Amino acid sequence: MQTATHLDREHCVRAVQSKDARFDGWFYTAVLTTRIYCRPSCPVVPPKPRNMTFYPSAAACQQAGFRACKRCRPDTSPGSPEWNQRADLVARAMRLITDGVVDREGVPGLAARLGYSTRQVERQLLAELGAGPLALARAQRAQTARLLIETTALPMAEIAFAAGFSSIRAFNDTVREVFALSPSELRHRVPAGRAPGDHTPGTLSLRLPFRAPLNPDNLFGHLAATAVPGVEEWRDGAYRRTLRLPYGHGIVALTPRPDHIACRLTLSDLRDLAVAISRCRRMLDLDADPVAVDDGLRTDPLLAPLVDKAPGRRVPRTVDEAEFAVRAVLGQQVSTAAARTHAARLVTAHGRPLDDPEGGLTHLFPAPQALAAVDPETLAMPRTRRTTFTTLVGQLADGTLHLGVESDWAEARARLLALPGFGPWTVDVIAMRALGDPDAFLPTDLGIRRAAGELGLPSTPGALTARAEAWRPWRAYAVQYLWATDSHPINFLPV
Repeated sequence: MQTATHLDREHCVRAVQSKDARFDGWFYTAVLTTRIYCRPSCPVVPPKPRNMTFYPSAAACQQAGFRACKRCRPDTSPGSPEWNQRADLVARAMRLITDGVVDREGVPGLAARLGYSTRQVERQLLAELGAGPLALARAQRAQTARLLIETTALPMAEIAFAAGFSSIRAFNDTVREVFALSPSELRHRVPAGRAPGDHTPGTLSLRLPFRAPLNPDNLFGHLAATAVPGVEEWRDGAYRRTLRLPYGHGIVALTPRPDHIACRLTLSDLRDLAVAISRCRRMLDLDADPVAVDDGLRTDPLLAPLVDKAPGRRVPRTVDEAEFAVRAVLGQQVSTAAARTHAARLVTAHGRPLDDPEGGLTHLFPAPQALAAVDPETLAMPRTRRTTFTTLVGQLADGTLHLGVESDWAEARARLLALPGFGPWTVDVIAMRALGDPDAFLPTDLGIRRAAGELGLPSTPGALTARAEAWRPWRAYAVQYLWATDSHPINFLPV
């Protein structure tokens, strides 16, 4: 039996018996008598404890011969918070697998990106998750296939290859094994009102689950207030943006709902579906465990009122780490409006144009290779910042510096600090919003220092950093609560 790494058997049983949805995605319950696996919050009558066994991943359940429950659909649980709050080998590997690297580059490609041998990667994944990289990627392909089967009218052959399967036979066998239904039977089970209709080609509508509570104000407020014209916009209650993806490009519209995020994706190549979903979930920090975060921050009596007033704040992140690093440089020592203007000029001059029949999106954000060819004299910024910009995009373009989901946070910080013009604020804002470090902190940020002073916290960087030791490992979330004391547009859901 593979037990969940962070919970003992007693806690797992208790979570299942109380149908506690907070643990969905943390672990899975496999029932020995029925050979079915469920999420902890499954609505059916819980099995007897002696018939329960626990696995840390859906892939491990499938590899052990268990089928997904048809009632609770465990394959659609929010992802484990573990992979976004850790920077060790397993967490970095899981972020890459979710981003589709195994499907595109194989296990050797995964290992090469991580800087380890394939044997080391497989050994550590098996030890912690009960499944190797191929099994974990296969579980993701099965989930993507189910999504396409249930939300589109695409022929099964097209779905098979869009989901990443190498053959129709592998697609059929995997769907039957994981869901105990054929692909056609899965489609026939879709309720009449939700049956696939006449969708725009390449467009899908789906629901992105999250762990409650989720406060959308600063999350969508930040994305909308800092949106780069042509690349991002707020329209009809949704945050919309363009996406550069491995096989093509896309446009996503994300709308906050009480119990999910409504997601409408238009893709030039459906093989990018799983990657697009993964990047949108990461941008909105949907796999976070808000109860654990908020409970940790409430231990500080000066932070507790902020948390109690509006719990469930997430860290607004990005779909493209290199893009965010460039935008962080453009935003150094200028207003939000000025940063947007600088970025919009680069987009218009160097971004790849695309059509958006439903709104005002016009371009993909320029790739580092395109920005590396920009004449520095055309940049309307001080000479020192031009040097910072050209050095950054040059190293991103030639691979000297790589920022991605697999980045080692400490190593990436060190590399960024070595660049001209990169101080602690720029490095930590990139660590927080691009690399996803939940403990990144901005003690020199003027908004943070002002909020700290108003709350009675130390307002000098050194003293505030010392006080913030008690907030570890959630200091990036403390930043969101401190920023929220201001009346800046980033803190309010657009109307």
